[in-house]
Amino acid sequence: MTVLRHILLLTALLFVPAAGSHATAPDALATVRGFFAGLDSLTADFHQEVTDSTGQQQQKSDGKVWILRPGRFRWNYETPYQREIVADGKRLWSYDADLAQATVQPMKAVLGATPAMLLGGSEPLDKVFRLEALPASGDILQVRLTPRADDSNVTEIQVYFRNTLLTRIDAMDNFGNHTVFVFTNLVRNASVDTARFRFVPPAGTDVIGNTGNR
Repeated sequence: MTVLRHILLLTALLFVPAAGSHATAPDALATVRGFFAGLDSLTADFHQEVTDSTGQQQQKSDGKVWILRPGRFRWNYETPYQREIVADGKRLWSYDADLAQATVQPMKAVLGATPAMLLGGSEPLDKVFRLEALPASGDILQVRLTPRADDSNVTEIQVYFRNTLLTRIDAMDNFGNHTVFVFTNLVRNASVDTARFRFVPPAGTDVIGNTGNR
């Protein structure tokens, strides 16, 4: 599973709202649904780890994410290597600084069959996922999201909160991969400069795909 696929599968699910540690299951689910209805933007630092079906670690990285609805996001991977994944509402760019290579694709072609289609806010949460509140573990609240579509690459996603703070997302796919995102410094509905979602390939970059009219 590539870095880009992890982002496509998880971006729209990273910002489910938190509920208090004593919230009932109906309260937790209502909070989740209400959050998506009122989500405009989000910023956070992230730590990502990916393991395969045998439990072997395949990836470990850190970076920063910005989201602006509808349909715009930027993931800047900072360690152990530099990579940018940028959606401007029409195109999805993936830039590898070490390779001096960028790929570009129409967003509809890439996001149409993934949970990331929720980024645009066009589909109600319950139309795409089945939601289930899991038993709290100490002061950690947990909610499971299961895709309704049979062709989804994701089999299950779990979101974790401490009090009112989203702390972690776990995602399992149909290849047995397990992706974990841990978030810090998360700000919901922050002011985000739209310029962050414009990507211009640096001079000398090998661009793969049709850039279209910008």
